[in-house]
Amino acid sequence: MANRHRGEIEAELDGRTLRLRLTLGALAELEQAYGDTDLLALAERFEAGRIGARDAIRLIGAGLRGSGEEIADDEVARMASAAGAAGYVAICAELLQATFSPAGEGAEPEGN
Repeated sequence: MANRHRGEIEAELDGRTLRLRLTLGALAELEQAYGDTDLLALAERFEAGRIGARDAIRLIGAGLRGSGEEIADDEVARMASAAGAAGYVAICAELLQATFSPAGEGAEPEGN
């Protein structure tokens, strides 16, 4: 089970449940990809809620690598979500919320 207090989420891709986490290294990878200078600029980039396909590939890829998966973005681009395009956007939104929200915010109550 994913630990939301650590910024982890679980997502179903290619029929498998995978864990994603934007570690400091994963965030640095995203900063470099977007040319942002700091974490605040990166957070502001996604705050508007507009996520393109390349954004989804980068975010999901960085999240998977942050949780220990050895996977390249071109492999992520070929992964299928059972919920289609909306599924990718939902994964990105949940991952960003888990990463940038105060600890525990949006997490399921214990025992559920």
